[in-house]
Amino acid sequence: MTNERGTTMIPLVRRAAVVLATSAALLSGSLVTGAAQAAQPPAAEPGAAAATLRDAAEEQGRFVGTAVADGRLGNGTYTGIASREFSSVTAENVMKWDAIEPSRGSFNFAPGDRLVDFAQAGGQQVWGHTLVWHSQLPGWVANGGFNQTQLTQVMNNHITTVMDHYEGDVAYWDVVNEAFNEDGTLRSSVFSDTLGSGFIGTAFRTARAADPDAKLCINDYNTEGVGAKSNGLYNLVSSLLSQGVPIDCVGFQSHFILDQIPSTFQTNLQRFADLGLEVVITELDIRMNLPADSAKLQRQAAQFASVTRTCLAVSACRGITVWGFSDADSWVPGVFDGQGAACLYDQNYQAKPAFGAMLTALGGEPGGGDPGDPDPPAGPCQVTWRVTSRWNAGSVVEVGIRTTAAVNGWSATFALPSGHRVTSGWNAVFSQSGATVTAANAPYNGNVGAGGTIGFGFQTDNGGQYTPPTVSLNGTACTAA
Repeated sequence: MTNERGTTMIPLVRRAAVVLATSAALLSGSLVTGAAQAAQPPAAEPGAAAATLRDAAEEQGRFVGTAVADGRLGNGTYTGIASREFSSVTAENVMKWDAIEPSRGSFNFAPGDRLVDFAQAGGQQVWGHTLVWHSQLPGWVANGGFNQTQLTQVMNNHITTVMDHYEGDVAYWDVVNEAFNEDGTLRSSVFSDTLGSGFIGTAFRTARAADPDAKLCINDYNTEGVGAKSNGLYNLVSSLLSQGVPIDCVGFQSHFILDQIPSTFQTNLQRFADLGLEVVITELDIRMNLPADSAKLQRQAAQFASVTRTCLAVSACRGITVWGFSDADSWVPGVFDGQGAACLYDQNYQAKPAFGAMLTALGGEPGGGDPGDPDPPAGPCQVTWRVTSRWNAGSVVEVGIRTTAAVNGWSATFALPSGHRVTSGWNAVFSQSGATVTAANAPYNGNVGAGGTIGFGFQTDNGGQYTPPTVSLNGTACTAA
């Protein structure tokens, strides 16, 4: 099948990224796996403790992800953290049925495409969420009055059309979401009421046919510990596997309450792994009664670390995704009155103790990966310039610019040696006139707060070491960090 997005015109920042990722991987002796992998920020130096969640997770053979809100992609502070700290992104809402097929046969892919563009620019995998769910359905599905044949056709067409569009761009899909009641019985929904439990197997078979390379998952909440609901999920998955239904993984949402993480979490993950499946923590947050205080935040930190260690202890646990990384964007206060502070970052996008605890549990070391460093840059801006890879016909350069004042749209300029050209890049839109290169913000990272960092990188057509040149931000020369 042809990927519909494959014909879309995209800027240099994304089009050549796969070439760059492959070249860099060949140099380092490893290739990144999964769909839609593009040029990645450099990993931690050999022998040095990783300073970001994504580097630390990679060293453990895992991914670390976050749900991404489409409305925040214009916020430079938000996108800077999302791209730096996480190797996987999940569509928070824009790939749900009501958003992507609001009326029958009419598909709105633009918001989901923005997420994929953002992920590819930062070398991140995409987790698709979700294809078949009882909630956030448009009225034409929920109240359509379809018979069995009609609803099966509607469901299969939705799955096939969406997955065809994102084939090769989405590594994992939540094919069926939240199918169970708390007692382990099948939840009443338009799908189960009309089609019976067979709709789950049908959905997975249709998904496999639509994109044979994507990992297909069933996802639910309150299934983390051994109990009635997780037993129902386990029995269903076991039965479907015995019937040859193509299920690759089980997602455990892990919307925990402070001090209430089940003691059987690891045992439960392991029994699903023993079925030959991947297990993934898909929507982690740990909420508390407000107001938050130091004691609660320290307990929360210890529990984020405990969840991380639980995943590391189960070899089939492929990764952990947090359901949003900042309390400013958390769903919790809007649903649970008087509760919140559930995320790794606070309302001001400053790292909380939970961030450092999770990083340490992954084997990293808090420090360079923490965007909450209060020390302002000297002068209007400071620049770091690092050549991360070189070979006979190319070099890869990473640039970081920390700005004293907030910026709304940015343009960085610098000069390369005569005759050297930028051939591809990421997290910026590049142009070149003679030796002068201009890197302008991408659509999603133009706004950067005071003290924030602009990060981008590029590949050239020459294997030069490239002594750091003068880099100017919006016409003002920056000092070296």
